[in-house]
Amino acid sequence: MWKGFSETIQGSWIARFILSVFIVLSLWWVTIYWRDLTSGFENNAFTLIYPWISLIGGVVGLLISNKWGGLKSIIGRSLFVLSLGLLAQTFGQAAYAYYIYVLGIEVPYPSMGDVGYFGSVIFYLYGVLLLARVLRVNFSLRSLVGQAQAIIIPLILLGLSYILFLRGYEFDWSQPLKVFLDLGYPFGQAIYVSIATIAFLASRKALGGMMREPMSFLLVALIVQYFSDFIFLYEASNEQWYVGGVNDYMYFVSYCLMAIGLIQLGVTFKKIDES
Repeated sequence: MWKGFSETIQGSWIARFILSVFIVLSLWWVTIYWRDLTSGFENNAFTLIYPWISLIGGVVGLLISNKWGGLKSIIGRSLFVLSLGLLAQTFGQAAYAYYIYVLGIEVPYPSMGDVGYFGSVIFYLYGVLLLARVLRVNFSLRSLVGQAQAIIIPLILLGLSYILFLRGYEFDWSQPLKVFLDLGYPFGQAIYVSIATIAFLASRKALGGMMREPMSFLLVALIVQYFSDFIFLYEASNEQWYVGGVNDYMYFVSYCLMAIGLIQLGVTFKKIDES
């Protein structure tokens, strides 16, 4: 299961760098959490440092996409769009940092930063659709099992969002943008996680099973991203969110997984092309 990951780490210095940063920042964050710090220099420093992983992963993904023809091929386009999703997260992080540290707004939601955050939902959705085309998922969707998966998975995720966040939700139409984002984030992410899950199930047999491991990385990254946004919406609505908390660490994990997943996808496509 981890053979491809090991080969990616050994063969890519950028992947090794991301893994090293993940280990170091994770150990640092654990000390912040254990000391129950909710503000101060370390919380701020962690929050300003970890988004660089999304920038690095996005740029590397674009470079890998270019090697596969960029927008001219389905593979290149899928890598390109998924990389834009990471870069959109970078924009959202930078905008939120500006609101928090320059303008002094503790929880800038909704704001210009959500152009990036919600934009990543759209990019990830299109990206996994393209990967599904690469894996010929459209054929499996014709089966009863495929149709059931396409319906059940998003219903489970939307049901979870409703139970934990939207139950008792009060629609404040004086803030229509907030209402749109509160509903749009879980709905859009439920769709792309569902498509990614179906693509992952298809990858077990497609292309000799070589896509299974990189797809598992992308799927976990998207799921962590889903729960990261979900936790943010919940904490922001209940005035519990703070910089450098569990929510920020979840975003950090999702960025690392997505960055390594993109690198591993590039390595896997190269193997498939050479085989």
